[in-house]
Amino acid sequence: MRRILAAAAATLSLALVAGCSGSGSDSESADGTVTLEFLSLAWQKESIEANKALVKRWNDTHSKVKVRYVQGVWDSIHDQLLTSFEGGKAPDIFHDDASDLTDFGHGGYLADLSPYLPKSLRADIPKASWATTTYGKKIYGIPFLQEPRVLVVNNKLLKQSGVRTPTVQHPWTWAEFEKASKKLTHDKNGDGRPERYGVAWSMKEPVTQSVNLAQSTGGKIFYKGEDGKNEIRYDAADSAVARLINRQVDKAHTAPKSALGMAGSDTLPGFFAGKYAMLPLNFSFRQQVKQQAPKGFDWTVLPMPEGSGGLAQGVAPQTLSVSEDSGHKKAAAQFIAYLTRADHQVQLARGDWLLPTSREALKDPSLTTEKYGWRTGSELAASLRPSPVLGVRGYAEWKDKIATPAFQEYYNGAFGVTELRKRLADDGNLILNRYQR
Repeated sequence: MRRILAAAAATLSLALVAGCSGSGSDSESADGTVTLEFLSLAWQKESIEANKALVKRWNDTHSKVKVRYVQGVWDSIHDQLLTSFEGGKAPDIFHDDASDLTDFGHGGYLADLSPYLPKSLRADIPKASWATTTYGKKIYGIPFLQEPRVLVVNNKLLKQSGVRTPTVQHPWTWAEFEKASKKLTHDKNGDGRPERYGVAWSMKEPVTQSVNLAQSTGGKIFYKGEDGKNEIRYDAADSAVARLINRQVDKAHTAPKSALGMAGSDTLPGFFAGKYAMLPLNFSFRQQVKQQAPKGFDWTVLPMPEGSGGLAQGVAPQTLSVSEDSGHKKAAAQFIAYLTRADHQVQLARGDWLLPTSREALKDPSLTTEKYGWRTGSELAASLRPSPVLGVRGYAEWKDKIATPAFQEYYNGAFGVTELRKRLADDGNLILNRYQR
């Protein structure tokens, strides 16, 4: 039965990418015109429009290299690409994120872009961003969009509380954040069930934020030894943010336990109703807030707190890569260099409500305005670091089998940090070691 299901899944995935040129015979016409297949994961209306407009502009100005836009979806991209790679039907160019490139790169499915990228592009994107897609001396993708985690805050409640409003230049410490959460919590009869909580932590998917925010307290969770092998540790710096969340939920009651099983969008109705004063959310959630907030609702965007690591937090940027099997790697690389020019990154970033990686793009007035928190995001860009999970073989298995259930149980109070450390590090290293033999 498993073989039958696997075969059916493979057939479906191949159907999804049917027609991809890759190394296929239809990628070059009789007159020598090359047609490249571009699998895009843009999903918001503005983002799809921006991508299609840039593809059209390219096609209108390039007579010998044309690009065919193909719409993909984030939910199935890993399996779709893996099936297309193994079936020899991969698109020439594909949109993904940096966390997917580790296994694809090791599998030999990705073209090394380093011989083809213009110096101007190499210089415009910071080294920290290039580090998310570079393995050894090979560059497997252009990192072009990224998003920090920020605090979306009820500005009216913040002003009423009298707490200091933090900025990127003068952020809250984590200790100040705990105090602010307490002042923003309203428990009229003191029964431990507040009418309003200071903060709501949406932890339906707890791993990424638990790992990436650990950098602000000097933690990494994933470390590389002198032998080059990856190792999981979960010491005081690594667990500081997780312990803070646990305190807020189980001891201070400044964060509701009910939100732990929610996705970010699930917390918005309670936020608009005044049930939660602050929401730690990914930067792109600002669009949903703008679209769904009641008329006159006063909200603002603040940086996450800083610790011994400053405002650092890990990110896995969205990427554009070229398949190793593509017969037109140079042309494909030229197209994605075109797509990720600074002025084009501005268009793509605005369409997705994300940040560009381009230094020049980040200076654009539309991304530095205070409106909708754009300035806070652009000022945070310098603090973004490669997520510690990038380049770690076995991470996906650790995340699914160990870390997700362990964090969920810990945040819900099932056990303490000692047991969490055992599961994440002791059990987790058994998985990593299998990939590093």
